[in-house]
Amino acid sequence: MPIPPDLRRTWLFGPGLGAPTHQAMRDSGADALIVDLEDFTPPRQRPEARSNLVALLKSWRDAGCMTAVRINQLEGDGPDDLAAAMPAGPDVIMYPMASSAAQMAALDAAVSQWEARLGLAPRLIEIVPVCETALGVADVRSIATGSPRIRAALLGAEDLAADLCAERGPDAIELDYARRRFLLECRAGGIEPIDVPFTFADTDGAAQEARYARRLGFRCKSLVRPEHAHAINAVLTPGDEEMARARRLTAAFEAARAQGQERALVDGLWVEVPTYRNAVRLIERGQRLKR
Repeated sequence: MPIPPDLRRTWLFGPGLGAPTHQAMRDSGADALIVDLEDFTPPRQRPEARSNLVALLKSWRDAGCMTAVRINQLEGDGPDDLAAAMPAGPDVIMYPMASSAAQMAALDAAVSQWEARLGLAPRLIEIVPVCETALGVADVRSIATGSPRIRAALLGAEDLAADLCAERGPDAIELDYARRRFLLECRAGGIEPIDVPFTFADTDGAAQEARYARRLGFRCKSLVRPEHAHAINAVLTPGDEEMARARRLTAAFEAARAQGQERALVDGLWVEVPTYRNAVRLIERGQRLKR
């Protein structure tokens, strides 16, 4: 059964070809593995990459990973990508440069046609729009209305920075407003936001960016290097100390309420209803991730 959207901590992009990379992705510990037939696969390599999809996705599923295919836009190589992807049975079809609900509706219709043709159960395959332009970020809530298959959306980094005329750097300052806006719009639209990929080499930097993303409210992050998956997963998983503190907060608040008090003081923090709810949510998340 597919992992719920909020528990898909890591979405790892990889190329359409390259057995060593595919094996590294399989062994990385990432929750969702993405065959990228768009930017990660040059056009001349796409036919061969498509022919390998059935075996590749089966290998990843056998390892317990969610599988996704990022196709090209439907006006380009997207139909050929989809024709190869659907028989491989991905959990998710990802769409690049998402900018409108109409795009999502067209993709939904195309996926539905393939489900009917292949005799697949309808509506099981999800769509994840990849928002990597200013328009995509600003309109993500509208984009999500284009298909009931959409349960999450992913924020791009490099294309978005280029569209913003921004100078890219490891601290990602240039993407700060877009990340905050994207998260807010996704939460308002009831879908799970997936943070930008960390596209630099160092693992410490990947973990640091994940900690910042979590502070903002992201529970999921994309990445492009298999060796970063464990570090990011660790950041996005509540640790033992966090769980213990959350239990102290909830216990103290519940005891205070039982005595007719409106809040409780724990470690210098006044625990009120919102703080209590956050603590309960953290405990529940930690328990779900350990199942």
